[in-house]
Amino acid sequence: MSKKLAQRQIFAEITPVSGQAVTGPTLTGFFAQISGGEITAAVEKIYVGGEKFPEVLCAPSEVGDVTLTRHYSSDERTILKDLRKVVGRAYYEVKVYDTDCDLKNNQSERVYSKALLVGLTEPDGDSSSGAPATFALTFAVSGEPTQA
Repeated sequence: MSKKLAQRQIFAEITPVSGQAVTGPTLTGFFAQISGGEITAAVEKIYVGGEKFPEVLCAPSEVGDVTLTRHYSSDERTILKDLRKVVGRAYYEVKVYDTDCDLKNNQSERVYSKALLVGLTEPDGDSSSGAPATFALTFAVSGEPTQA
């Protein structure tokens, strides 16, 4: 029987895609949370006259946006400033890792090779909270993920 993974064993990193009109800034390190990337296909239901149930026509599949979240540090002020300027213009390679119990794995599980940065969620503040501040990046994905 295979071993189950905890959510903490899945994390991601990004690398700017060079050779594009705009190259985004480099963020080193890993993102603590990843969400999205679901693969869905739209369908059309056609009711032929007199039929009780529809006929289903398929459409191409699409990959949903991928959102990466990480804890904010004051060292990242400059990076966020640079990221604000390239939202909607810079492409990144997003690698998602499934790791073992020691959080080690030398290969990525999913690679989104050309993901356009389409959103930047700034860190929130709350004077009554001691929870860590986070920021998030959202990417629109071209094509299906590959496995490295």
